[in-house]
Amino acid sequence: MINFKEIISKLISKKIEINEEELYTYIETPKDTKNGDYAFPCFCLAKELKKAPPVIANEIKEKIEQDIEQIEEIEKVEISGGYLNFYINKETLVTEVLNEIAKNEEYGKSNIGKGKNIVIDYSAPNIAKPFHIGHLRSTVIGAALYNIYKILGYNVIGINHLGDYGTQFGKLIEGYKLWGNEYDIEKDPINELTKIYVRINNLCKEDENVLNVCRDNFKKLEDGDKYCTEVWEKFRNLSLQEFKKVYDLLESKFDSWNGEAFYSDKMPEVIEILEKTGKLQESQGAKIIDLEEQGINTPCIIEKSNGSTTYATRDLAAILYRARNYDFDKALYVTSYEQLLHFKQIFEVAKLLGLDEKYTKGLEHVSFGMVLLPTGKMSTREGNVIKLEDLLNESIQRAKEIIEQKNPNLEDKEEVAKKVGIGAIIFNDLANSRVKDEIFDWDTILNFQGETGPYIQYTYVRTKSVLEKAGYMPEEKDINPEKLIDEYSLQILKLIYNFKDVLVQVTEKNEPSILSRYLIDLAKAYSSFYNENKIICEDKQMQDARIYLTYATGKVLRSGANLLGIKMPNKM
Repeated sequence: MINFKEIISKLISKKIEINEEELYTYIETPKDTKNGDYAFPCFCLAKELKKAPPVIANEIKEKIEQDIEQIEEIEKVEISGGYLNFYINKETLVTEVLNEIAKNEEYGKSNIGKGKNIVIDYSAPNIAKPFHIGHLRSTVIGAALYNIYKILGYNVIGINHLGDYGTQFGKLIEGYKLWGNEYDIEKDPINELTKIYVRINNLCKEDENVLNVCRDNFKKLEDGDKYCTEVWEKFRNLSLQEFKKVYDLLESKFDSWNGEAFYSDKMPEVIEILEKTGKLQESQGAKIIDLEEQGINTPCIIEKSNGSTTYATRDLAAILYRARNYDFDKALYVTSYEQLLHFKQIFEVAKLLGLDEKYTKGLEHVSFGMVLLPTGKMSTREGNVIKLEDLLNESIQRAKEIIEQKNPNLEDKEEVAKKVGIGAIIFNDLANSRVKDEIFDWDTILNFQGETGPYIQYTYVRTKSVLEKAGYMPEEKDINPEKLIDEYSLQILKLIYNFKDVLVQVTEKNEPSILSRYLIDLAKAYSSFYNENKIICEDKQMQDARIYLTYATGKVLRSGANLLGIKMPNKM
């Protein structure tokens, strides 16, 4: 596809002798279409050229005007303050977009990431605890990034780094030893194990001796104690059976299920490497790395005073393993911003593991805000959590009730309700910047009119309905570009043209909400086009063009939604 920004940056760089790639990064898309299709802010050159931006804009315009007459992709250039506003040839845009839509089955696919490996560590619920609403964010943000990196040609490895190790298992083992016969964990594993966990946790608060026994249990587990290992394996297997019910609903898939326990035999090497650096210090019986020189006031604990390892040790072992086995260019950790300090610590300590700088530079914490209930934060210890399976099923049920009211004769109501209910939850999570906290509100999530998942699905269904009503599909080569240069058609075409660029922006910032906002904009643009234009009309060329544009819109909405993990119904 023609790259209009590239044409503009080449044109300017020839005249002012500034690096073309640098100029490319400055080119913007104006919010108001009156200011052109692309704008170059001359402010970025003011310091270097020691001139006012409007003066620079005038000088560049004078230098490039003759060349523009020879470039058919650009119609004209105008000055607005310190900006150069470029207007592209409308018919060229129409032809380019429709041609791309016709020849690409998977619109947006590219080889930008060819030869690069991306490891994404996401979801990672804790074994023997409820898979609750708080885990949703990591699961859906990670899955969206996985899909988007993949469509751009990266080799992606999705890892579910299960929380299947740590002191909490020492607690659970002790609770099971004390009261296991009072609970039916085979029948209802997660709920029953949660009850044991809350009960033993309360006892640990009251009696420090019990807490010490729990810590010893975890040390025994690390040392391969037969009883502790058998009980732990039972907890893990029962938990995974329950988790997979949620993953099946979300259609989540992972390339690796290696959790913390997988690294239990790989931690001695980490400790040995760190000891050789001379940076591993003893502090109150524990082994730590002091990070004050790196501006981190809290030391990283590598080994506890009783000899057991920590969450940090396991993450360091995982970095070592992933660098060796996946040769990653980026390793993304999709977890809550509450773990900010933890990742600052381990990314610094990882520099001591003797790895190539490529790996330590590729480590990135993709943090996100909390999901909050109207009453505040959730806690497994306090027992006030919303199970994700219950939440997803409730959303499906609520979607079904809305469908019953709006379209009681709809076929496959169950399947449509599932797509709408789960799509609504996923979109709500990905609609805003990931760093913001999210308060869960049913009225917003399942609104078919607001900026929601159901609204995007409804717009897609509308495109399918138009195509069904038309009863035929014109070929792209037969479309007259002149029929699609009105304001409403061009708004859609510009958005479709920018789709691949939007996907690249997502990976640059690891921010799926960029795609979510784009899909809302595209759905709104199609609604305006639909309301202002008669699609089935007397002018056959006009009808063909509008039908094809409708098809193109539906194709991009579907592709974008699928990348976010949202499935599109054909009817609603």
